[in-house]
Amino acid sequence: MTPDQWPTAFTGRIARRLRDSRKAAGLTMAEVAQGCADRGLPEFTEHSMKNLESGRKTSITIAEVVVLADVLGVPPVTLLFPLGSSATVEVLPGREISTWDALAWFTGESPLAEPAPDGSARDILDLFRQHGDLVAAAMSSHALARDRRRAASTTLNRDRRATLLQRAEGYEEHAFEDCQELRTFRGRMRDRDLAPPSLPDELAFVDQPEPPTPTEDSE
Repeated sequence: MTPDQWPTAFTGRIARRLRDSRKAAGLTMAEVAQGCADRGLPEFTEHSMKNLESGRKTSITIAEVVVLADVLGVPPVTLLFPLGSSATVEVLPGREISTWDALAWFTGESPLAEPAPDGSARDILDLFRQHGDLVAAAMSSHALARDRRRAASTTLNRDRRATLLQRAEGYEEHAFEDCQELRTFRGRMRDRDLAPPSLPDELAFVDQPEPPTPTEDSE
């Protein structure tokens, strides 16, 4: 494929993914167009969709990709790269690589031989992904601790209650450590003038100030 043919081919690949996603969602072209209008993109009409799927429309904007993805209920990046249906893709003119590697490159997840330089775009992406992992860990351990404490409180057998309470305390210790790690990490993000994502309601307490540690004079 020559470089001047690549943009049209790239749009054609998106169009095929759009068509497949539209059919999988059970939507007509008119319904997709109405969905675009409902989301503030009325200029993408049923006629636009027909032209795109037929190949008469040979370009598509980022705004259109994002809105169409929301209408169809798919991640926008899956419209750009045919993950699962094609082993390789021409990610750039004359550059054919695996579809997964292309998608990972687009989202900043491509493996690097060396860590990303501090402050680089990749470094920022890595920080936010690590934050997401910490939130998931804290949510899981917090839920487990809560469930174990609830199970203990509803058990009438005294011996079993003591066992469950002991287990709950262990889970609560893990939850405390996970939440402390998350709090510290969010602090480091703010120190770098980065705004951490909002926390789930269950973890809102992580951002609350820690009570002062009692001193000998105050005891």
